[in-house]
Amino acid sequence: MAIQFIVNGKPQSVDVPANMPLLWVLRDTLGMTGTKFGCGMALCGACTVHIDGEATRSCITPVSSVAGKKITTIEGLSPDRSHPVQRAWIEVDVPQCGYCQSGQIMSASALLAQKPKPSDSDIDDAMKGNICRCGTYQRIRQAVHRAAELQKASAQPSRPKDTEDALDRQPVEVGGAA
Repeated sequence: MAIQFIVNGKPQSVDVPANMPLLWVLRDTLGMTGTKFGCGMALCGACTVHIDGEATRSCITPVSSVAGKKITTIEGLSPDRSHPVQRAWIEVDVPQCGYCQSGQIMSASALLAQKPKPSDSDIDDAMKGNICRCGTYQRIRQAVHRAAELQKASAQPSRPKDTEDALDRQPVEVGGAA
C-alpha cells in the first residue's frame, strides 16, 4: 500500500514496507542524498530532517509514521543556499569534513524557528544530539548566532526603492550656525 506525504513542498507517494526508515526512503527511493546516514540509532544527528517543522532523526522514523505529514530535507531548506542558516554556515566556514553538516543545519534551523534569538545554552541544548567528529562546535554555535542575525535582518521591512531615491534627493543641512 502506498504511503503519501509531502517532501520539500511536493506530494510524494511511495510503495515501500511500512517499517522502512524514512532515511532510506529519502535516499534510496526518492534520490535525496543530502540527508546522511551516520549511526542508524538516532545518536549522531546526521540524518536530521524536519517533520511538520520539528527536527527528527529519520534513521529510526518508520515511513508509515509520516503519512500525511510535511517533511523538509536539507535540499528543501533553500534551493540556492540562501536560507539564513546556510548563509551563516558559509560565512563562518563551519564545515571541516562536512559529513554531519546537513543534520547540524537542519537542527539549527528548527531551533531558530522556535527561538529566533537563542542563548548559548539554548544552542547547546538544541544541538547536543548532533555529533561533529571534527569538533567544529564553537563555529557551529557562532554560526547559529550569525544565522539569528541574518534571519532578523531579512525579516526587517525595507523601504521601497522610490522612497530611498526620494530621500537621497532631499537636501540635508547638518550642523548649526556657520
